[in-house]
Amino acid sequence: MICLRCGYCCKWLSVVIVDGPAKGPVEGNLVFHEGGGKSCKHQRGSEPGKYRCAIHNKRWYKNTPCAHHGQIERSPRDKCRMGVYQLALARNVKKEVDDGKAEGRVEGVRGVGTISV
Repeated sequence: MICLRCGYCCKWLSVVIVDGPAKGPVEGNLVFHEGGGKSCKHQRGSEPGKYRCAIHNKRWYKNTPCAHHGQIERSPRDKCRMGVYQLALARNVKKEVDDGKAEGRVEGVRGVGTISV
């Protein structure tokens, strides 16, 4: 599965993460990230589709639960279905705001974020 960097998983999924990147995934250095809309401590960026993880480039990243997260896809080269949905939703909300069709406060679905107008 190809991650599209929409931010959904890093904000909404409950997962065990590495606490201190200098130590890596060793006993005593793993913590539970509850999700629920709060960004993972390693998530960087502020725009759906451009989020990144501060630990993806670590040599031990492939041994973390995040590296093994996936969906049932036909191929490992398939784009993440949740990412496709979240990014399309973000584009639609932005278009409504740009076209002046949104009134008041428009909120995207979990992970996409909020656009205030």
